[in-house]
Amino acid sequence: MFQSFAWNRLAARAFVKTEEPHVVMVSNDSGAAIIPAAIADDGPRIVLLGDELFDYRDVLTGGSDEPLRRAWGELAKLGLPMPVKAIRNTALPRWQGLGVTPFTRAPQVRRAEISVEEFEAKHRRLSRLFRRCERAGLRVHHCDGKESRFLRWIYEQKALQLSGKRNNIFASERRIEFMIAIAAMHPSRCDIFVLNSGSDVVAALVTFRDRNVRRFYTTYFDQEWARHSPGQLLLFEITRRTLAAGLDCDYMTGEQQHKTRLATSSIALYKAEATPDMLWRVANQPEEQIAA
Repeated sequence: MFQSFAWNRLAARAFVKTEEPHVVMVSNDSGAAIIPAAIADDGPRIVLLGDELFDYRDVLTGGSDEPLRRAWGELAKLGLPMPVKAIRNTALPRWQGLGVTPFTRAPQVRRAEISVEEFEAKHRRLSRLFRRCERAGLRVHHCDGKESRFLRWIYEQKALQLSGKRNNIFASERRIEFMIAIAAMHPSRCDIFVLNSGSDVVAALVTFRDRNVRRFYTTYFDQEWARHSPGQLLLFEITRRTLAAGLDCDYMTGEQQHKTRLATSSIALYKAEATPDMLWRVANQPEEQIAA
């Protein structure tokens, strides 16, 4: 979903004050390539559209490799570095020669690796704790991307919890507005699950359905309930429901304990630290040296 036209167009508009769009498209009779690039004002440097909110960064290519080489060459003319994080291992051939090194992993739970019954049996303690919470009156409710006011509240609460920390990406009102707009664009693909105690929000989980995968994008929980691990319990229950619905679960970038505790496997992610010279060299490689 991070390579979709709709998401990238919205990102180009939303972050234009901090990232000037510089999208490169090259095509010929045998192929085409698009690099959804932008020039960040903190550097400056070349980035990909989406600010800090896009995982799994990549270019888009089809057919022969010449268009992508020419596209890299266009970016090389800027004379700027190009750091990019969270490139999936399947995308690596398109980033060869651009200073790629390991970054982190993305934990996941796949139907091919575990059934609903096996998942419940493997995490009996969490299952018991969740049922105990249900008997105590906690309930899971669901809403979709049309609930803009509630989604704003979730991200404002998330920002308050992380106040003063370096990774507080939702301290930016512009990023909150972007998430609200993304959710409202295709509301049926944005599932928001809420663990309530009466009218109180104990935990919330913002997810997006991307073909046969549910991507677990944001987890929030009320610190006053922290001793009950409500975020972990909600993650467990929605993973169970997701498997039962015939979807895989993607916990997204990062190997935090609450993710790895449930994951059945993980995807390797990489980062690129491309210099202008690297971009020039890749742009001028013979075609037979570029992976398909």
